[in-house]
Amino acid sequence: MKLKLKNPILFFDIESTGLNIATDRIVEISVVKVHPDGEVETKTRRINPTIPISPEAQAVHGISDEDVKDCPTFKQVAKSLAQWMSGCDIAGYNSTKFDIPLLAEEFLRADVADFDFRKRKLVDVQTIFHKMEQRTLSAAYKFYCGKTLENAHSAEADTLATYEILMAQLDKYPELENDVNFLAEFSTKTKNVDYAGRIVYNDKDVPTFNFGKHKGRPVKEVLVQEPSYYSWMMNGDFTLDTKKVLTEIHLGKR
Repeated sequence: MKLKLKNPILFFDIESTGLNIATDRIVEISVVKVHPDGEVETKTRRINPTIPISPEAQAVHGISDEDVKDCPTFKQVAKSLAQWMSGCDIAGYNSTKFDIPLLAEEFLRADVADFDFRKRKLVDVQTIFHKMEQRTLSAAYKFYCGKTLENAHSAEADTLATYEILMAQLDKYPELENDVNFLAEFSTKTKNVDYAGRIVYNDKDVPTFNFGKHKGRPVKEVLVQEPSYYSWMMNGDFTLDTKKVLTEIHLGKR
């Protein structure tokens, strides 16, 4: 099985200091780039997050503050990474909920504002798995590939396993089209406007709040009726991306 690609596609996985998209940082990123001709490139890099790694996160991925203290910061590698990822579609395992939002946030912190995931096709292999079979990456790897995932929560092992799983899914399910446009649409659960899912498109494609007291209400309507809500969000513990999207809606750019 060979993926039918118009653009290169990136399979990537992130290990982080914790699970808060707004405040945590990347400590390791592994990216597998698959070209339309089938050529595969793999890059794995550890990152100095400049903040402590939580004990809970270290217990999962085994990376300590000492391990990354001499590594480059994300800001130091951001531009070269964005250039290498340019023109590619994106795939991952549970990527639309965590990996993509966190990576987008890191790019914004590093002042790489022109790298926009919304312009890429996003394929979430976990969503395909849950839609077709319902379940962890290790279970998916065992189910589809018949192998035990060694070094689970090593970014490179997880990334390569994700690539293998997608290939096996295409072999197993004839109803899945070997086409990134189809796979991106099939594996997207919600129509997020921002990566964190605080603002989503409703059934009329209108940006709508997806949390709090205004959940289900159009963003523009709320901002007109309660202008202070904009200030509250801009000063709150929301991601830079959420604030950027909110401002674009507020200024009529979305």
